[in-house]
Amino acid sequence: MRSFIDIKKITCDDYYHIMNLAEKFRYNNDKPLLDKNLAMIFDKPSTRTRVSFEVGINQLGGHAILLRGDEMQLGRGETIADTAGVLSRFVDIIMIRTFSHDTILELAQHADVPVINGLSDSSHPCQIMADLLTLQQHKGDVSNLKIAWVGDANNVCRSWIEAAALLDCEFAIAAPKEYCHIDDDIIAAEQQGNNIMVTSDYRDAVAHADCVITDCFVSMNDKDHQERLKILMPYQVNGDMMALAKKDAIFMHCMPAHRGEEVTAEVIDGPQSVIFDEAENRLHVQKAIMLWCMGY
Repeated sequence: MRSFIDIKKITCDDYYHIMNLAEKFRYNNDKPLLDKNLAMIFDKPSTRTRVSFEVGINQLGGHAILLRGDEMQLGRGETIADTAGVLSRFVDIIMIRTFSHDTILELAQHADVPVINGLSDSSHPCQIMADLLTLQQHKGDVSNLKIAWVGDANNVCRSWIEAAALLDCEFAIAAPKEYCHIDDDIIAAEQQGNNIMVTSDYRDAVAHADCVITDCFVSMNDKDHQERLKILMPYQVNGDMMALAKKDAIFMHCMPAHRGEEVTAEVIDGPQSVIFDEAENRLHVQKAIMLWCMGY
């Protein structure tokens, strides 16, 4: 039994095995998880995470059970440990999308079945695995690439730091100091000998990049909408910014996207954008992660 909580918790061998499973089951109709049950806990709204996990477990022969946070007792009338114990008697895998990363860690600590991090305020490892699969499709060996992250250095960015450390690729972050709270992540990556750049100048980060990535400037539960936009709008990914990257550079965004804020329509709907390949790869990666957790 293996849980999938953070990229820093897996090995290179694990990574390549998951990638191989994702490609193997992209068009494979085998059902190795026949009659297995996946509990999906959602404390946050979701489109790609819910659909990819539900369709994924169905394609593998299993079933999904949706559990909304406001409909269960998790952390309210019942301890997280007790919820973990109960669900372990009913289902074979648990996926949780929530706020506090500690909730996921505690759930995994007390569960007798694998737990998958569908997103927390600290990390989004499933998204990064889909990003990496997309890069592999379009660019080949990820370790030879320069990846540029522009904008808010958020939970997705932190998981990207872990992936860059694992795969030893060049990762450049351009973010204003107000939204660049990642010191511990950078230190941990540098201790592994990784090539991480952090700058407030997007030109340095994007120069000669193979891929440019951004995320929403204003996410769910952000209350300071106008303040965030004021600080982050200079980091909008537009045609001029993409021109600083390599001519064959691709653009990625985990979505949902706010055209006209973190990215222009020219870029996200343009020929360099691979956002829908990236979104589709959530399905293939989700299947692979579930299989890996179940010992395949």
